[in-house]
Amino acid sequence: MEFRLLLMAALISGLFMAGLISQIGGVIILTIPLILYVASAFLAGPHSAKIEAKRRLSRDRASQGAEIEVHLEINNAGSALEEVLIEEVMPHGLELVDGEMSAFCTLLPNQQISLTYRVRGIRGHYHFSGVQVTASDHLGIFRKKTFLSVPSRLFVLPRVHKLKKIAIRPRYTRIYSGMIPARLGGPGVEFHGVRPYQPGDPLRWINARATARRSEAIYINEFEQERVADVGLILDARSLSNMPSDQGSLLDYSIDAAAALSDSLLENGNRVGLLIYGGPIQWTFPRYGRVQKERILQSLAGAELGANPIFEDLGYIPTRLFPRHTQLIVLSPLVDEDLPVLLRLRARGYPMVIVSPDPIEYEQRQLGEDRRVQFAAQIARLEREFLLKQLRQAGISIVDWNLQQPFHHVAHQVLSRPQLLARPIEVRR
Repeated sequence: MEFRLLLMAALISGLFMAGLISQIGGVIILTIPLILYVASAFLAGPHSAKIEAKRRLSRDRASQGAEIEVHLEINNAGSALEEVLIEEVMPHGLELVDGEMSAFCTLLPNQQISLTYRVRGIRGHYHFSGVQVTASDHLGIFRKKTFLSVPSRLFVLPRVHKLKKIAIRPRYTRIYSGMIPARLGGPGVEFHGVRPYQPGDPLRWINARATARRSEAIYINEFEQERVADVGLILDARSLSNMPSDQGSLLDYSIDAAAALSDSLLENGNRVGLLIYGGPIQWTFPRYGRVQKERILQSLAGAELGANPIFEDLGYIPTRLFPRHTQLIVLSPLVDEDLPVLLRLRARGYPMVIVSPDPIEYEQRQLGEDRRVQFAAQIARLEREFLLKQLRQAGISIVDWNLQQPFHHVAHQVLSRPQLLARPIEVRR
């Protein structure tokens, strides 16, 4: 019961009891206007509010920073309501850009009102639950609150920067034509070797020099076939390695890199899967094409830091999810305890590339330019360089990513030229 109604009931009861005790009729008569006041409010009050609501989003998926228009329709399917307060319940993480999310009005039977507003948000999954409606009389004595369930879902996907080429060289490829050198002779672009001429070979492939040196046969050029490969992306979402801060975490950088890599690899026809490791394991089964790209982007949109003690060690990565000889791309800031696990994965025959956003530069930027911070950063830098050196010696390609440089620039400098993967990336200041 509302506070105003309790106050009026107490006032009427008090005046009536005072009139009876004092036996003064005038005091009892004072209760009549108050009783009429409450009675009129009761007659005009919202006894049976029947309100319907519909929500329509301009799109149910958008890239980070893009604006989404939300259109909300409210219909009064019952009797007239003198005062109605309509409040949209917006998910946490979305920002109102323009428009109104609430309205205070009178609703006649079958009358409709509309609310239109625009929002934007950071990467994530957002669920609109419903609308809060409060109906009351003009005097504000009788109120009725109703929550209308109007579920809607919105995916805000990470930005995808286009990469020109990812020059991975796995030892084994699939049988389908693609963009990755297959280490096999046949139709292709890059020169692979020469072989004796066979009936049906194009005459333009004849190698005149090799034929002149060996008069007993005609030799033709053979090119390296290009096929597709299995690629597994492993995204490190552990709080232990990603160092959360007020401005975010290293995970956001890794997610941007994973989105760009998956887009480029799928565009080239490869079969790509995604494992998000840290909290509850999220696994996107390897597939091809645009539908797979959408699945991966939606998984990346919902990725969050995990602090599960069981998964603080990379040793619990379920390698059975990845077929043998899958090209693994690990996106992780790395900690010292990861070294033996990564070496074991390499020993099992997985070709590996590690994209490692530099945690030292990131943390130093957060802490400032204090001398003690700089000294500690120098020590941490030596430890990290030793860790990366051990990984390179095991045949693991490393992209040591200084976060002052956008990932698509790093990918253009290094991932497009495999001979540079063994070298660290330096940013020119």
